[in-house]
Amino acid sequence: MRSPLRTRGPLRSPLPAADRALLRDVSLVCLASGVVGVSFGAIAVAGGLPVWVPVVMSLVVYAGSAQFSAVGILLAGGGPVAAAATGLLLNTRTAAFSLAVADVLGERGRLARFVGAHLVTDETVAFALAQRDPARRRAAFWISGLGLYAVWNLCVLGGALAGSTIGDTDAFGLDAAFPAVLVALVLPAVREDARARRAALTGGAVALAVTPFVPAGVPVLLSLAGLLALGRTA
Repeated sequence: MRSPLRTRGPLRSPLPAADRALLRDVSLVCLASGVVGVSFGAIAVAGGLPVWVPVVMSLVVYAGSAQFSAVGILLAGGGPVAAAATGLLLNTRTAAFSLAVADVLGERGRLARFVGAHLVTDETVAFALAQRDPARRRAAFWISGLGLYAVWNLCVLGGALAGSTIGDTDAFGLDAAFPAVLVALVLPAVREDARARRAALTGGAVALAVTPFVPAGVPVLLSLAGLLALGRTA
């Protein structure tokens, strides 16, 4: 007589392989996002900003590159107008991202569309567009979007609380985190796209050239002149 355990065959996960792969990938991206979030909160507070500033910014703005740029400008002595303008310009790309995932949110109510629009990021759009089935696209978007939003804000809060105990960020080398993260965000596009590489080099050259002569934060805005090079090649 066979054992009942033998007749059942090998134990299997209740989730299909595709779903397990999605959860695994989302978890890995959440882990990476959490590390960056802790760094953002710690450096912002250690640089002199109140704890509530990076926390509220993360809840309301929720855009890593825009937040790093805005806080970096503030800590460098730039004004709030330059910081806000830079963040807004960096966030304009999400308008195109919203069009790419319009079908994911189009059938939902107003509240769901509002929340979904706030969750649109590079990562959530990438997860959604990687799925062929409409139902799976919606699932991928919401799972990654809610997961990343929760992890990012919790880690920013933890980093901000930890940053209040840090004296001089320069002593720990944390001041290099802002440019390092920004470089990491643009590096994939620069590597793969020659047009993006020309635009980045042009914008960087303009920023370096004007830095000694203009207030902090303005070189970042003027570096957008690199988009002119991108437009000519397009």
